Amino acid sequence: MCDTITCVDLLLEYMVHVYIRSDCLSGVLIADHEYPTRVAFTLLNKVLDDFCLKTPSVDWPRLQEKSVEFADAQATLEKYQNPKEADAMTKIQIDLDETKIILHDTIEAVLNRGEKLDDLVSKSEGLSTQSKAFYKTAKKANSCCVIL
Repeated sequence: MCDTITCVDLLLEYMVHVYIRSDCLSGVLIADHEYPTRVAFTLLNKVLDDFCLKTPSVDWPRLQEKSVEFADAQATLEKYQNPKEADAMTKIQIDLDETKIILHDTIEAVLNRGEKLDDLVSKSEGLSTQSKAFYKTAKKANSCCVIL
């Protein structure tokens, strides 16, 4: 039996997911806080469904915990160790998040290019104004002189 402090520490470090079906079959999954809740319940549902396929409900009342063999559970648990790979929705969400980051970076780059273009336009207008002023000054300077 664990002492109170250890139990409290465990509750702070882990999340307990419990799923009870309408046929009174239930499953418990203990995971860290980073493991997605939706994936945890998907895993519980899959394991319970697989168990129902292998073990008829009429046998449940007579089953002893130590006598039940359910090899498929281990394979399923190994598959769900990485929720990103096991769950299609999680994988799609991660791909969407990555795409969103790329789009934000692209939009930011386009805006920066727009600012640089605005700077170039402003400098170009300044050069145009200076060249017109230079032209007028040169024209006045040349108007007093005669080229022979």
